[in-house]
Amino acid sequence: MSIFFYHNGKFYSEGTLIVGAENRGLRYGDGLFETMKIINGKIIAEDDHLARLWAGMKVLQFDVPKHFTPDKVLEAIIALAKKNNHLNAARVRLTVYRGDGGLFDAVSHQPDYIIQTWALPESNGQWNSNGLVLGIYTDVKKSCDILSNLKHNNYLPYIMAALHAKKEKWNDAVVLNTFGRVCETTIANIFIIKENRIFTPSLKEGCVAGVFRRTFLRNVAAAGYAVIEKEITTDELQNADEVFLTNSIYNIRWVQRIGDKEFLNTVTQKIYSDISSTIY
Repeated sequence: MSIFFYHNGKFYSEGTLIVGAENRGLRYGDGLFETMKIINGKIIAEDDHLARLWAGMKVLQFDVPKHFTPDKVLEAIIALAKKNNHLNAARVRLTVYRGDGGLFDAVSHQPDYIIQTWALPESNGQWNSNGLVLGIYTDVKKSCDILSNLKHNNYLPYIMAALHAKKEKWNDAVVLNTFGRVCETTIANIFIIKENRIFTPSLKEGCVAGVFRRTFLRNVAAAGYAVIEKEITTDELQNADEVFLTNSIYNIRWVQRIGDKEFLNTVTQKIYSDISSTIY
């Protein structure tokens, strides 16, 4: 079956070329993206995703036209998922970027956009009983500034960390901020548990303001758990009792090992059980 993507109001067959050498998204990574999940025809946390995207476009000084609305985007996502037969379970990537032009002379500041969908396996979101193996990446640090909490297309720190993780045969890599403290991983927010207390880097530490992170903090509080947002050192990470990751595609995943340190999963698995029914 042919797979399609959606670009600026039209469907295109996968592999169709739509940008040229003058494109600012290609040249400079001038844009943003959202990664969303569809389950049974519903986009999970759609309002939070689109609110983050619109806030990011404001930070990046896009001129958003009146016809480009969250409702129109959501309609396009569902239409594409239906065309690709991905309504049951799918990963969605929505990319927004500035069009052609040089660094100081963009042709237009209105957003161009691309929507793509991919089917997800039935096991998606289930408890990962084997646990993840991580390492700490130190060569490139994540900055703490007005761009840090956005999912923007300047992705080199994560690319380099992911390349290192693949070389070391890790499942993911822990990314540090410019202060040398724990920030996140290449694709997820990170949480640690120490003596039954849950901690996660605050947004001031430079991590992406994850939509599932926000959902998790809300739902886990309703389930009776307290999460402390703070600075987390690499020593605190290595000395934790348990570590887990969250993102919008995989939900909650237990980390079994970082370097030579192995972690338990008693509290993490209980949290997973307690809030799984509130996720969708």
